[in-house]
Amino acid sequence: MTLGVGAADRHGPGARAWVAASRPRTLPAAVVPVAVGVAIAHATAQVVWWRAALALVVSLAIQVGTNFANDYSDGVRGTDEARVGPVRLVVGGLAEPATVKRAAIATFAVAAAAGLAVALATSPWLVVVGAASIAAGWLYTGGPRPYGYAGLGEVFVFAFFGVVAVAGTVYVACGRLPGLAFVAAVPVGLLAVSLLVVNNLRDIPTDERSGKRTLAVLLGDARTRYLYAGCVALALVASTAVAAWRPGSLLALLATVLAVRPVRKVLGGVAGRDLVAVLGMTGALQIAFGVLLAVGIAL
Repeated sequence: MTLGVGAADRHGPGARAWVAASRPRTLPAAVVPVAVGVAIAHATAQVVWWRAALALVVSLAIQVGTNFANDYSDGVRGTDEARVGPVRLVVGGLAEPATVKRAAIATFAVAAAAGLAVALATSPWLVVVGAASIAAGWLYTGGPRPYGYAGLGEVFVFAFFGVVAVAGTVYVACGRLPGLAFVAAVPVGLLAVSLLVVNNLRDIPTDERSGKRTLAVLLGDARTRYLYAGCVALALVASTAVAAWRPGSLLALLATVLAVRPVRKVLGGVAGRDLVAVLGMTGALQIAFGVLLAVGIAL
């Protein structure tokens, strides 16, 4: 049951609504690249743990801030009114748009503060990287021309939750940037993309009606299902390249067991609310893969 706007004015959303709006199933995309990056730093140099911890704060805050920003931007545009996924605060009448906007800005501010502390201890160039990451989070569905509405969401997710997050964490944690960081970023980025693909697959009918031209809308239902399966399969295959540096990374292939069920469901045609469960399975796969890859690299 959702509150009306008037009720939202009087009481505001409860803690459960805010947690749901932060979209916990998407948080593996923020945690995994940091875990893998720290493992690479540990394997190649000495980890500065307080900086690694702040890298995790930055990653999580950007992810949650992006989710709040999407809630706000989609809500004020009216493009998420028939949503079948997790609760949205603005469209659901649980919070005023201005409140959700302030929550997004505050969360991004946490990321900026933690990132600035790290930049002061390492390199001022990280300020530019951090600013670009926050801008990418806001402009996914915000601004005059949101790139998420132009089929570019997956490209940016791969770049920022794959390459930038892994390589950035390695540099922050140990002050070095070995080639292994970029190789390991490929499977990490692909699994982050798979989360977005299955999310957008679920929303194809409503996105088409509201004019959101996501990559899933552009490709259509059938091709998007193959794209999801391809991202998962390619991530597992790409992880074997890491073994050229760290043979223990082959441990990540054990996560294949968790990949079978969601891929079968997607290729089998599940749709609508059933894809919410697949999103959770994909998050679990990403966490398991990330942990195994990180452990294998660190061994």
